[in-house]
Amino acid sequence: MAVVKTRTKLVDVARQLFAKNGLENTTMNDIAQASGKGRRTLYTYFKNKEEIYWAVIEGELERINERMNEVSMQQMEPEDKLVEVIYTHLNMIKEAVQRNGNLRAEFFRNIVMVQKVRKNFDRNEQRLFAAIMAEGVQQGRFEIESIPLCSDILHYCIKGLEIPYIYGRLADGMPQGISRGIVQKLIHKALYRQEKKIDQYL
Repeated sequence: MAVVKTRTKLVDVARQLFAKNGLENTTMNDIAQASGKGRRTLYTYFKNKEEIYWAVIEGELERINERMNEVSMQQMEPEDKLVEVIYTHLNMIKEAVQRNGNLRAEFFRNIVMVQKVRKNFDRNEQRLFAAIMAEGVQQGRFEIESIPLCSDILHYCIKGLEIPYIYGRLADGMPQGISRGIVQKLIHKALYRQEKKIDQYL
């Protein structure tokens, strides 16, 4: 527990320094001094500053993933749950980028590095979408030929919306209450089970 607590503190201190000063302007010595743990302790946990930066990004993604899992456990219709998970993803990504100040520019500059770090997050989200879709199929609300394919498509669509959502370019000027309704209709039309028409001659 002490090891986990120390590592968590180092990561949080580093996140705050990165947010205030940026990645380039923060040194390992700065992190050691601000944490009160010393350079030897810091290097016991992390080889270099970039490794701490990866840990900061991982921590942010874990927070988002935990919240999305909480939403997925709520009692609501599958289509409502999908919409809620989508907006939880987008809102928390936006919040994470905005609250990290100068780290924000680094996030977009080093998007390739971020992509490597977020592999586990992406896989977890794909599994989460698949589980909700399976729930909808079991309840007879969704009609889906390939849940893995549909969950992948939804995941990559939401991933592609992150940057325009963060910058406020998505549905510019439209109240979220209205945009959510439109998103729900899209989900409904794409996945909802269509009642089969009865042949008029039978």
